[in-house]
Amino acid sequence: MKIFPSLQAMAKRGNPNVPVIGAAKAGWNLDQFKARAKDSIEKHGGLDSNAFAKLTGLLRYVDGDYKDPTTFQTLRKELKDAKRPAHYLAIPAVLFGAVVEQLVESGCAQGKPSRSS
Repeated sequence: MKIFPSLQAMAKRGNPNVPVIGAAKAGWNLDQFKARAKDSIEKHGGLDSNAFAKLTGLLRYVDGDYKDPTTFQTLRKELKDAKRPAHYLAIPAVLFGAVVEQLVESGCAQGKPSRSS
């Protein structure tokens, strides 16, 4: 993923100051997600130890199926009190509709839990 070099560059400039949550059905844990971020940065941008340390402090990970509402309920919990979360969808186009529907239904798109949560 080439998003990680950009996130590291933002961390180097002092942003973001919010959690960066990865979600996938990879069977990973947070340490594996952080290792993936490091690998991507090393391959596509060059590791900056200080900026990477800041970035890894912000990383969170949700493992789950994009078609399972439980995945999005877990994502909602990780978002905590985020007011306007941004969603970067690095997914196949065929999944966009289902994922956006789940983001709305779970309250992840509004920045607060939905009534059904």
